[in-house]
Amino acid sequence: MGKSHPWNLNLGRHPSPDEVSFDLERTLSSVVALQTRVPDDAFTAPILGTEREGQGVVISNDGLVLTIGYLVTEAEDIWLIDNHGGAHAAHVVGYDQETGFGLVQALGILNLPAMPLSTSASISAGDSLIVAGQGGREAAINTQIISVREFAGSWEYVLDSAIFTVPAHPRWSGAAVIDQAGHLVGIGSLYIQQAAGDDDEIDGNMIVPIDLLKPILDEIIEYGGRRRAARPWLGMTTAEAENHLVVAGIAEGGPAMRAGVEPGDMVLGVDGEEISGLSTLFRKIWSLGDAGVTVPLTLHRDSQIVSVTIESGARADYLKKPRVN
Repeated sequence: MGKSHPWNLNLGRHPSPDEVSFDLERTLSSVVALQTRVPDDAFTAPILGTEREGQGVVISNDGLVLTIGYLVTEAEDIWLIDNHGGAHAAHVVGYDQETGFGLVQALGILNLPAMPLSTSASISAGDSLIVAGQGGREAAINTQIISVREFAGSWEYVLDSAIFTVPAHPRWSGAAVIDQAGHLVGIGSLYIQQAAGDDDEIDGNMIVPIDLLKPILDEIIEYGGRRRAARPWLGMTTAEAENHLVVAGIAEGGPAMRAGVEPGDMVLGVDGEEISGLSTLFRKIWSLGDAGVTVPLTLHRDSQIVSVTIESGARADYLKKPRVN
């Protein structure tokens, strides 16, 4: 967004038509609520639950909806709810593990406008955005970017330039993030208490930038995901605590569990290299090769140094595949 003509919104308030240069009602009508049901025996059910709710954004005239992927991973039933209360069945098109984006396709005609995709590379701290859930103006709030920075998630996930907005939207999962042209600049992913990236607790949302979708959109539509080999996945949730990397959880039946990694283990190194920081840990693992590569870890457990070798996997291989309708 250009800096010579700043877009000044009333922060934290619902957007008003006189604050924007586009048709606000039409733009917000592209946002739908999304309800999914996941089988009880799904791999992600113990963590994410079997009934999930969030938002999605219509991005094509044939009813393709972009959302955040954890809402639709392993989903067998999906419903889209528009601003008039209309319910529309949909099915999963695909999910990208690396970005976290998910795509679903309405099974019937939505009669909703598609929101154009913006460019997220040019935005920066201080820019105004609208974060919107389904429900029109009352479900949208004026926000501001507080930081654009690297984000590492404990579930083996890294974004180079995640967008952080304040104040936090109460229905952030899959929410539309809209720029001053009325175009989609990102998708809501998380509620974050340290949105500024420092020690101050400032409630905000982490947004996945839309530019990450563009190179992979056609692949997800045609193949359900990226065609290239998957990154190595360990099935290990890792947390940073007092400058240490601690294993906080293990996926049942996953590679780390089979190799003998235990919750509470402290990760000291990967492939003989000392590691500090979540993003460094994950990037080092991914640098070893594709899914299936062996990953040597050095751990600290019960006052002892423990070496384990994990035969990594592809996370998608553990998930139920989308059901074709």
